[in-house]
Amino acid sequence: MAFIRKKQQEQQLQLYSKERFSLLLLNLEEYYFEQHTASHILHKGHHSERRIRGSLKICSKSVIFEPDTISQPIIKIPLRDCIKIGKHGENGANRHFAKAKSGEISLLFSQVYFIKEHNVVAPYKIERGKMEYVFELDVSGKVEDVVETLLQLHRASCLDKLGDQTAMITAILQSRLARTSFDKNRFQNVSEKLHMECKAEMVTPLVTNPGHVCITDTNLYFQPLNGYPKPVVQITLQDVRRIYKRRHGLMPLGLEVFCTEDDLCSDIYLKFYEPQDRDDLYFYIATYLEHHVAEHTAESYMLQWQRGHLSNYQYLLHLNNLADRSCNDLSQYPVFPWIINDYSSAELDLSNPETFRDLSKPVGALNTERLERLLTRYQEMPEPKFMYGSHYSSPGYVLFYLVRIAPEYMLCLQNGRFDNADRMFNSIAETWKNCLDGATDFKELIPEFYGDDVSFLVNSLKLDLGKRQGGQMVDDVELPPWASSPEDFLQKSKGTLESSYVSEHLHEWIDLIFGYKQKGSEAVGAHNVFHPLTYEGGVDLNSIENPDEKVAMLTQILEFGQTPKQLFVTPHPRRITSKFKSLPQTSSYDASVACSPVSPGEESFEDLTEESKTMAWNNITKLQLHEHYKIHKEAVTGIAVSRNGSSVFTTSQDSTLKMFSKESKMLQRSISFSNMALSSCLLLPGDATVISSSWDNNVYFYSIAFGRRQDTLMGHDDAVSKICWHDNRLYSASWDSTVKVWSGVPAEMPSTKRHHFDLLAELEHDVSVDTISLNAASTLLVSGTKEGTVNIWDLTTATLLHQIPCHAGTVCDAAFSPDSRHVLSTGADGCLNVIDVQTGTLISSMTSDKPQRCFIWDGNSVLSGSQSGELLVWDLLGAKISERIQGHAGAVTCIWMNEQCSSIITGGEDRQIMFWKLQY
Repeated sequence: MAFIRKKQQEQQLQLYSKERFSLLLLNLEEYYFEQHTASHILHKGHHSERRIRGSLKICSKSVIFEPDTISQPIIKIPLRDCIKIGKHGENGANRHFAKAKSGEISLLFSQVYFIKEHNVVAPYKIERGKMEYVFELDVSGKVEDVVETLLQLHRASCLDKLGDQTAMITAILQSRLARTSFDKNRFQNVSEKLHMECKAEMVTPLVTNPGHVCITDTNLYFQPLNGYPKPVVQITLQDVRRIYKRRHGLMPLGLEVFCTEDDLCSDIYLKFYEPQDRDDLYFYIATYLEHHVAEHTAESYMLQWQRGHLSNYQYLLHLNNLADRSCNDLSQYPVFPWIINDYSSAELDLSNPETFRDLSKPVGALNTERLERLLTRYQEMPEPKFMYGSHYSSPGYVLFYLVRIAPEYMLCLQNGRFDNADRMFNSIAETWKNCLDGATDFKELIPEFYGDDVSFLVNSLKLDLGKRQGGQMVDDVELPPWASSPEDFLQKSKGTLESSYVSEHLHEWIDLIFGYKQKGSEAVGAHNVFHPLTYEGGVDLNSIENPDEKVAMLTQILEFGQTPKQLFVTPHPRRITSKFKSLPQTSSYDASVACSPVSPGEESFEDLTEESKTMAWNNITKLQLHEHYKIHKEAVTGIAVSRNGSSVFTTSQDSTLKMFSKESKMLQRSISFSNMALSSCLLLPGDATVISSSWDNNVYFYSIAFGRRQDTLMGHDDAVSKICWHDNRLYSASWDSTVKVWSGVPAEMPSTKRHHFDLLAELEHDVSVDTISLNAASTLLVSGTKEGTVNIWDLTTATLLHQIPCHAGTVCDAAFSPDSRHVLSTGADGCLNVIDVQTGTLISSMTSDKPQRCFIWDGNSVLSGSQSGELLVWDLLGAKISERIQGHAGAVTCIWMNEQCSSIITGGEDRQIMFWKLQY
């Protein structure tokens, strides 16, 4: 299929170059400029010095060294992390850098990535800390030019504004292109006549490669500036069957050339720098084709399909092509519909209409209850309105389906890591259920689901994609009971696509995706309205003068996904003649003996846990007060509970940490570390140690077993406001305007020797940080500041992803949704804000009469503690407060919920802790 065949083509080019290196190792929007044979010198100047032969590659944002020996990992050093670049051992003429005059280049840096060790595709390994690497070029005369280039690119990488970075790198690229031209010695024949030459980039999924395009009377050529993956790509004009103008980055700059008639996979996709160059080349090839190939329009294909000359599958391929969908552009990847609604039966009954999805509705409208909530929000939304906050096709969704066959693309898109194991494409049935029930999941399918290649369903590469919460490893995709094998699944899916029911209703789906219900009042009536930025013409990038805004807008649009070009403005006719294949007789299938990666008991336990969580949140409005106790002298600031639920630990502004027995209903311990307020607390795994943060700038570790303080971390210059813990790492937020990441395991036994904690990262803010929270995988951190800014950080690189000033006053609390796709924040301004993690966009905002001091949420509903003392239940999709529950006599300051979501404890300014139960 499309993506798979494209990947096979690239692998063939890889064989040509005999490299492990790939453009996918670069960051998005990064260019690969040049390479030099070199040696990486380890332990320079020591008796253990050794050399690793390889290739040093200079890229616009990084330096990459690819060793010749595949057992050695590829090394990637981001230029922004470089401290010094120059000659090894030379101090330099200025503050940072020195020009080299010998064959050795020294890089002093703070972070390095190790990739594809033993040629195994796996998440990148990261090493942090001040390091120096020395590389010796085989051609020493090139060193000065290489260092000069690196210094120039480093300056670009270190510019504060993304728009300025992009502009400087673009200027460097254009300068290189201007100094070179197409090598005419690459012509296939000396008698070829040159027609035109211009600069362009060859586009493949997620990456582009700059170079020169040349067209003669017989051939189309592309010569990459870097000679990768081969010196020249050549296409004979006589072989060309189709050619399409494309939008690329919302601009009319793309051109895609096909040498096949019925395939989504093109032979070359080019992006030009000037629309006129694109149009001139298109005109020349189109003129040539006029004499050789008949042109097809949407209407001509429609007629063929109506009369049964094209299958449903073929017709959808052609419509996708005509609508600017390309397997080279993951933001505009071909989109195919969900067809089957039954993923639980042992047999697939094509005579039953209930087997099929309703093709007259978009995915978001298939669940009536969810649609009602979305419509309520839509009606109350200011202009520009939209019903769905996410799209049905985006790069993330495409690679969600294809991670097993295209893991390097997923690693490229997600900064060197795979998604959380429980969010992977684990099961057909689970994925369909989430598309029906999920608050923000409206994705359709891709062509691979109706092709012949099963590799995207099978973990044939034996990738380590992580372990799910139930303990099972992510492996092959779990198939529905009616499919005996991946091959059987695809065969039946293809048969269903060509069935009489689909043939009779496919035009309804085409109206939604490519037709008259895509835009305007018809789209509103069909509940088919997406974010304005996803539509062609939704934004004019040329009208945006600020380069930072333009780059941010383009990035947001490309990551979010794009609606296909509208092909029809009137209702699409039904099919007249049905020509479809009948399904082969299905073999008997015993669901009870289906292979499962976990035991039935384990699987059902996991299902029950998820079911209990769902039931709990569905009944969260029925929360009732069970018990309450006044155990502090001032406001309660933190709650932590032992795993068995018997012991409750609380901190307070009265400076004490208290241990309360839920069973005996008595206070068991009261501990004071200083005379300053404690701000939060948590229990370490194993329930042996409680950590408390304090306004005296310290973090205290208290041993429950020994009843004494076992450690003190003095890590801040002002009050510590909040702490989090995961995998032997402590995250501490402070009024000193920092969040610090520490590594260290507190001492097992109390002793006079203080434990050593290593500072791994310091996340700097402009003002005091009042709250922090981690996502489920602890790869992201959200922080909220005194001045109302919400910050989203990538913990794997210790870099700021998004900074969103969305509150007028202090951010009281902030937390990720369980799927890490959204952040919810509450502030002193009374606002509840929902932020899209991927783009940093504020997608929803609700207000209350009083500030919400704390909250818990499941991604759809919120239970918040109000300044008024009430507990409020919020319906985010319905944009309303569902319930107000009377609680504390003062502000609710902290809230805790158990894993099953059945038990809740709150603390307040009234010095009480309250135990709540769900009654249903």
